[in-house]
Amino acid sequence: MKRIFGILSFVLLFPALSPATVRVVTSLPDLADIAQQIGRDRVKVDFIVQGDQNPHYVEVKPSYMMKLKTADIFFIIGMELEIWAPQLVDGSRNSSLLVVDLSRDIRKLEVPARVMDASAGDVHRYGNPHYWLDPRNIHIIADEMVEALARVSPGDEQFFRANADAYIKVIDGKIAEWEKLMKPFAGKKIVTFHQSWSYLAAWTGLEVAGQVEPKPGIPPSPTHTTELLTLMRQAKIKAIVVEPFYDASAPEQIARSSDAKVLRLSTSVGGVREAKDYITLMDYNLQSLAAALR
Repeated sequence: MKRIFGILSFVLLFPALSPATVRVVTSLPDLADIAQQIGRDRVKVDFIVQGDQNPHYVEVKPSYMMKLKTADIFFIIGMELEIWAPQLVDGSRNSSLLVVDLSRDIRKLEVPARVMDASAGDVHRYGNPHYWLDPRNIHIIADEMVEALARVSPGDEQFFRANADAYIKVIDGKIAEWEKLMKPFAGKKIVTFHQSWSYLAAWTGLEVAGQVEPKPGIPPSPTHTTELLTLMRQAKIKAIVVEPFYDASAPEQIARSSDAKVLRLSTSVGGVREAKDYITLMDYNLQSLAAALR
């Protein structure tokens, strides 16, 4: 009995010797998946935006603030993708919350040369924020996550780093596989609904010839739709990429008149049934593209 009491006393006096559970909230489910791969059983992960939801426009809800109220870390894409995030952070009243913008070391595309006004549409001042759709950027995201997790739980840094290295090794293997799949289509032109696919296109060698939106965030007009249809016929473009949360009526109309196919690709985990994690998200998107372009 004395021995059992001694063991219990030791556990009560030195709880810090047990692995820490870091409470993580991410803006997107993609980031939640990566954080879980790195933290494993030493993190508890939640996220704000559903995969079939437009991440640019999120209703600020008290339930989201409550998620952040008890969190240690809030991982965001940054570059003004989550214009709603500051309200959630303020509303959480969590003064110890570590907010980590993962875009710090990303090579940013489409950074405006001048300050844009509302007439240009929803142009992001710091460039196109959809960088997670180039899987090579997962290296940078993972490094930032390890650094942040280790700040909260320094004793687990080696654990986080080992998991990150193992995950990156898997990602690198998939990158080689995906590049082989897409190599025959380098230089092919596609049309997208929104400017979500610039990083994926730059990586795979595809060319985004135009958008269904005349300007980012602006609904398609009849004049722009007619001009886009002419472009697609002349260039013989076969694929129009549309995210799950956009109305596909205009793309479907263009597709019927141009012998093209509308592809419902997902920008995030959970946006389509097949995208259960980041790897299956990219598998689904690239295999769908390859089938349409073939």
